[in-house]
Order: sequence, then structure tokens, then C-alpha cells
Amino acid sequence: MAKPKSYWECQECGRRAAQYMGKCPGCGEFGTLIEIMEEPETPTTAKPASAVRSRPQKLAEVSSEMGDRYPVPVEELSRVLGGGLVPGSVVLVGGDPGIGKSTLLLQVAVLMESIAGPVLYVSGEESERQIKMRAQRLGLESTDLFLVTETELSAIFTHIEAVKPRLVIVDSIQTTYTEGKASAAGSVTQVRECASQLRELAKSSGMAIFIVGHVTKEGVIAGPRVLEHIVDTVLYLEGDRFQAYRLLRSVKNRFGATNEVGVFEMRDRGLVEILNPSELFIAERVVNAPGSAIAVTLEGTRPLLVEVQALASQTAYPNPRRTANGVDFNRMSLIIAVLSKRVGIKLHEKDVFVNVISGLKVDEPAADLAVAVAIASSVWDVPVPADMAFVGELGLSGELRVVSQTATRVREAAKLGFKRVVLPRTYRQDETFDRGVEIVRARSIDEALAVSLPKPERV
Repeated sequence: MAKPKSYWECQECGRRAAQYMGKCPGCGEFGTLIEIMEEPETPTTAKPASAVRSRPQKLAEVSSEMGDRYPVPVEELSRVLGGGLVPGSVVLVGGDPGIGKSTLLLQVAVLMESIAGPVLYVSGEESERQIKMRAQRLGLESTDLFLVTETELSAIFTHIEAVKPRLVIVDSIQTTYTEGKASAAGSVTQVRECASQLRELAKSSGMAIFIVGHVTKEGVIAGPRVLEHIVDTVLYLEGDRFQAYRLLRSVKNRFGATNEVGVFEMRDRGLVEILNPSELFIAERVVNAPGSAIAVTLEGTRPLLVEVQALASQTAYPNPRRTANGVDFNRMSLIIAVLSKRVGIKLHEKDVFVNVISGLKVDEPAADLAVAVAIASSVWDVPVPADMAFVGELGLSGELRVVSQTATRVREAAKLGFKRVVLPRTYRQDETFDRGVEIVRARSIDEALAVSLPKPERV
């Protein structure tokens, strides 16, 4: 009889090693390798032809028609999913503890029961009574939502066979385990195996499955390379626990566009969708305050107006501080260098702080111009006109470069009452915009500052 074999597996990235190592060579984390005992497999013969469930097809013979999607009553979630919930799809929802994952999925479960059919909510972390208390707190009433507390996968399949739901919610995949693996629940081996079996169930039965995934301290789903390749859609629920706003971001979607985002607000009655987030993000803006500028950024296909604030103060240290919140630190350093070299603003003796209001994170270069104008406004102590917004990427030579979907951004600014939008001069002249919007074109950051800020004494 063959002896059981053992190997060491990292619980962060899933890398395997023949012996223990204090530091994982894959992800660089310390103390994440645990020993896994692997039972030897018994030799089996090849699978008979009668057991094969599929057959080769020519590409021209494959039907391109997709099954009808289930309409999702939550418009923000429907946009992120690509226009609805596809039957047979597996959706992974990740986020920090307490961010609102279970709350959102419980709301979706109650709303979807009248559209798709019976819904089964499988919880491995809460009892049925706890879920009932949350539903009462949120004011949710249901007649076709089934609750079960179970962590063993075969028992979950038994409940699914009995209920025959059209939608299954598993909360969470890290608490689910299968008896066929010797490792503990939450290990990479268990997560991989359970997610794979749930995927096979969804594809064979046509039921949609939501899976809740915990995140690591880096903010990514535990075992990301394992889960992201298995599921069809990966959603992240982001936001500060001390802020009311939540962003539901799509990073993978086989049935729609990626990088879509839905905006929610956490209230006493649960997560409420925000249909016009731009107006909300700039609602508390202090008009005519130095160091504030409006950037028109793009989240997926949705334009958002966000307020970028900057503060430049005299430093008391040999090395001035640079702090970025909501923008990339390296990009902020690049903008500071351009302002110092190309514009002549003396920032080598000033601490510079840049912040994007409402806890948003802006990763695209279209906000470069707004960040630069906000820093210059703070240094010169001159406010930016309240009716002016900024769109443009900043180059190392101080030139302004065109960004994608500029027309969509300008229309969003016009809808919220902005009268002037500063754009790169190289943008096409034949583009038409909404009435009442003046397009201010600038070739460089120096020209943009000249048209947006009165001429101060440069310090």
C-alpha cells in the first residue's frame, strides 16, 4: 500500500513546496506555508466513452445565443454584472469584514426570489436566527427564501437538491470544506476544490451562484489566483468602514465589461444605490477654497466628478513630507516634479498632501491636471473658479495629453452645472458639446494654470 505524501502549501498564493520555508518564494509572505497530507490515489482505468458529457463541435456550429439574463432590480448591481444575472454563472464577491457583503447579498436574495425563483442562502458564519434578525432590521420580507447553516459541501448539495433553487448564495467559501480533502477549511486546497465543485454544479444545473470571499491584509481575495480563474465574475465591495459610501467594482466579467463600478450608500435600511454619484461626491464642496479642484474621472463607462484637495505647507523637517490619499503616490511625485521644473513652483521646502474626497481612489491619469491645479492653488493661496472642471494627462515636459471619452466627461460636467472645462489643446476641434459649456484649451500646465488661476506672485 502506498504511503501518504505531504507537501507545504502557501495560504496566500497557493504555491507548493517540498519542504517548509519561512518565506514563501511566490508572494513573499512569512509563515504562510502549512503542511498538507495527500492520500495516494488508487489507480483507475480510463473513463468509458459513455461517461463523456460533451462532444467536439465545429466553431460554426456552436450557438452564439446567450440564455436570457435574470433582471436585477438593483440598477447599480445590474450595471456591474453586465446587464443582469446570467443563469449558470458563478459570481465571487469580496471585501473587507463589515463592509456590507452579506447585507447586499441578503437584499439581492429577497429581491430575486420573485424574478428567478427559489433562493437558498447558505451561511457558514451566522445562524438562521442571526440572518432573520438582519432581515427584520433591513425591513425585508420574503416568502421563497430558504436559509441553512452548513459548511460541509456534500450537505450543501443535499440541501440544494431538496430545495431546487435558481439562485444560491454561499457565505463564505473560506468556511466551506469537503470531506475528500485532509486540509482544514479555508486552506487553498479546500477553497480550490469547493469552488470547482460549485462551478460544476452551476454549469450543469443552470442555477446562478454567489460566493462570498474573505480578503487578505493586502485587500485581495484570499487565494486570488485560485478563485479568480474558477469563477465567471469577480466583484470587490470597497470603501471605508467609517464612511457611508461603498463602491462595487468589477475586475473580471465573462459576460460584460470589466472595470464597471456601482455606488451605494450604507444606511439603516441597508445598502441604497446612488444613481447620481457625481452630485453626491461634490455636494459638500467648499466653494472658492484654495487647494480644491474638480476632476472628471471615469469608472468603467461611468463618468464621475470628484473633488481633489491639496495642501502645501512649510516643512519643519529636512526632507519634506509627501502624502497621497486616493491617488497614486508615484504619480503625485511626478506631478510635483513637473510643477517644480516646468512651472517654477518651489516645492522642495514644502510638505504636500493630496486627498480625494469621499474615500474614492482615482487610478487613471485623467486626474493629473486637477491634482496639479489643486497643488498650485494651495501654494499660491488662490481659489480655483467654482464653475471650472479639469480633464487631462500631464507629461514630463509639462504638456497636456488627451484622455479617452472626453466628450462623455464634458457632458457629465455640464449636467452638474459646470460652465467651463479645461482640456488639452490637441483634442479634436470638431467635437460638439452641450450648450452652456465653454471649452478652455491649454497646451501645457503653464497655460492651464494661467487660465484657471489669477496671476500670483510665484513662490
